[in-house]
Amino acid sequence: MDAKKEQGYGNLRKEFEIMEEYREQRPVYERLLEIVKRELSENIAKNKIYINAIEARLKTEESLSDKLERKLGKYNALMDLTDILGVRVITFYSDEVDKVAALVGTVFDIDWDNSIDKRKMHEIHSFGYNSLHYICRLPARLFHDPECPQLNEIRFEVQMRTALQHVWATLNHDTGYKSGFEVPREYLRNMNRLAGMLELADEQFSAIRTGINDYRRQVQSLVSSGCFDEVNLDGDSFGNYLEIRPFDALTKRIAAINQAEIHETSLSRFLRVFVMFGFKTLGDIERMIKEDSDDAYQLAAFQLANTEFDIINSSLGVLSLCSVHVLKQGGGVLELTRFLEMLNGMSVNNTHWAKRLYGVAQNLPFMKK
Repeated sequence: MDAKKEQGYGNLRKEFEIMEEYREQRPVYERLLEIVKRELSENIAKNKIYINAIEARLKTEESLSDKLERKLGKYNALMDLTDILGVRVITFYSDEVDKVAALVGTVFDIDWDNSIDKRKMHEIHSFGYNSLHYICRLPARLFHDPECPQLNEIRFEVQMRTALQHVWATLNHDTGYKSGFEVPREYLRNMNRLAGMLELADEQFSAIRTGINDYRRQVQSLVSSGCFDEVNLDGDSFGNYLEIRPFDALTKRIAAINQAEIHETSLSRFLRVFVMFGFKTLGDIERMIKEDSDDAYQLAAFQLANTEFDIINSSLGVLSLCSVHVLKQGGGVLELTRFLEMLNGMSVNNTHWAKRLYGVAQNLPFMKK
């Protein structure tokens, strides 16, 4: 605040004194900012809340001076200002704003009288700035320095909003508040439409995520209860299905041929094979296991005959099942090669392996029926 501004206040020297006090206390504010941001970051991570960003800032002297000039006579002391230190938590989903708010309420002391929920301030036909603002203090139970009691006295602001709300606030600030002139009605209308679109998008993203999470819980429940015919085959359901290790019994039976150790490997790539087979539900896989396990065991046994393999891959059981399925559907070397390419990618080894599988299978009873 320059000398001209100071003289312009006349007898009202409070604003000048506030500026002087801020210059003196700025190191305290800087220390408080570090503590607040650290505590927020650690607690958000500990509670496994996935956020977009945490931003923190102190008002510049120029910004504070402009605010005091605009609101001349409103503030009597530096401690009256609650937004010199500001922290913003940006979430991905609207329901996470409330999760962060609940967390902030447990970490810091909240000045409820001065906290504002902008989300509740719109009329039914209006859209615009949405954000949750808490005015907070750092509680002594969390951090206390006897040599710097101001750390527990200074109020600061924590803003919480979604990434889309942040986009809106930035656009609105840059095109409206900072422009310094009245925005024409047509542009205000378009901004209002954009605000409505972003608000709807926020709601839909949260609704979609809730629906997906509900679906995953339902799939987990159905898989756990063995209701496989009710579960559509997709990435989520197959992942849950693999957790109950449906192919283990066959793989262990095969391993026992040579008393072999089983080397664990991911079976997730078999999903695309089952989709290629035309399987629609987990029940289709279960039926294949029930109907083809004995033949798959015989196929593997013939392959391992006269070998001394003491380690087998955990995929051998399901690989044998899929090979038997192809053969029982009337497939030959060409179809076996296609299955192996779907599983492993293009390779000249696929045809060689397919011919070997087909040759071994000719000795098995299911091929002679």
